[in-house]
Amino acid sequence: MSLPAVLRDRDFGLYWAGVVFSQIGTRGTVAANLFHLYQLTGSIAYTGLVGAAQAVALLVLSPLGGALADRVDRRRLLQAAQAVALLVAATLAWLTLTGNARAWHVVVSVVLTTAAATFDQPARQALIPALVPKGQIAQAIALLNPSRELAILVGPLMAGVLITLAGPGLMYAVDAVTYGLLVAVLAMLRVPALRPPEERRSVLGSIVEGARYISRRPLIYNLMALDISATVFSAYRVLLPALAVDVLKVGSTGYGVLSSAPSAGALLATYSVFRTVERSRRQGRVLLWSTVLYGVAALLLAQSPVFVLAVLAAGLLGAFDAMATTIRHAAVQIDTPDELRGRVTAFYQMSSRGGPAVGDVVVGAFAAVVGPMTALTVGALGPIVVGGSFLLRGNVVRGYTGGVEEDADPGAPPKAAGPSSPEVTARRGKDG
Repeated sequence: MSLPAVLRDRDFGLYWAGVVFSQIGTRGTVAANLFHLYQLTGSIAYTGLVGAAQAVALLVLSPLGGALADRVDRRRLLQAAQAVALLVAATLAWLTLTGNARAWHVVVSVVLTTAAATFDQPARQALIPALVPKGQIAQAIALLNPSRELAILVGPLMAGVLITLAGPGLMYAVDAVTYGLLVAVLAMLRVPALRPPEERRSVLGSIVEGARYISRRPLIYNLMALDISATVFSAYRVLLPALAVDVLKVGSTGYGVLSSAPSAGALLATYSVFRTVERSRRQGRVLLWSTVLYGVAALLLAQSPVFVLAVLAAGLLGAFDAMATTIRHAAVQIDTPDELRGRVTAFYQMSSRGGPAVGDVVVGAFAAVVGPMTALTVGALGPIVVGGSFLLRGNVVRGYTGGVEEDADPGAPPKAAGPSSPEVTARRGKDG
């Protein structure tokens, strides 16, 4: 088999490799943060503060990060965000390895790292269309999302091993090194400069323009609603330390395996995901069924009496999540003009990344009262109910074809027209 055309592009290939290494460190650190807090406090509710810290940074700073991504050099913005995260990881590593780390240190580090990521993520997503032709955007995202899952697979596994060997501090040190690698890779990319907007607006005006665009695009705001339903109610990662240690009795190494299982499932589904976004004309239906089955897999994880079954359920969670996430992310990028991609991506990440963060708080607090198994059982009903309701009636999500209009769902309402903002329409016309 030959490599996909998108991977034969020198700049995208470099970018893809750098993102994978950086994400391995990031995901390992997230797993280490959760385990570290549970180790320091013995409290699921306190462990949920990792999600609270992420939610605060995401919800407050995301719009600003998106506005900057549409106003400055996106590559430089990425480098600056990675450098800040590098300093935070190195500091937490030093505190932990010297035995001086406290629970509040871990929470503050999560706030600072997530704050940097709120500027990183909009620029990271918006950079993709500058690296590949428009016809390859969906394939590029289809490769990047499984790559993220590869990082989630390797990162927590590595975290489990390193925690067993030398504690969480070693994982934080490795994370700092991976941030440095991505900064170096970004310096080697040949990326066209972002064309400055014809009318220089204030930052607040730019944010409002992005929000207005989303409000007029039913596909985007319905995808955000679906994302929230899957991530807030069935936030399972915050429960994994308790499930591993207290329910399944498998310790830190078993926790690493359980944390990595969703990514293994996503990787096994990579071929199906890639072919779906490349060929399928019923991507909306695939997305909705994946959302429903994600909830079913969460139910199975909650009720798993043995470790092997729990790992299988977690793998299914990853497979269905990979399919749904890839279609959602590609749809948002394709449906948005380049000069608005940073802001739209920032608002979208408030659901795609803010949802899991809020879910960690909600599900963590609920689990502290009713236990992790009951909390996840109840939460799993969210994506099942919401995804099922979209399947039962015609709508823009069910009718989404990935750009292939002729096979649109006849029961769905007409797709929204182009951007109603005259300025955006004019700019898109110049873009061809």
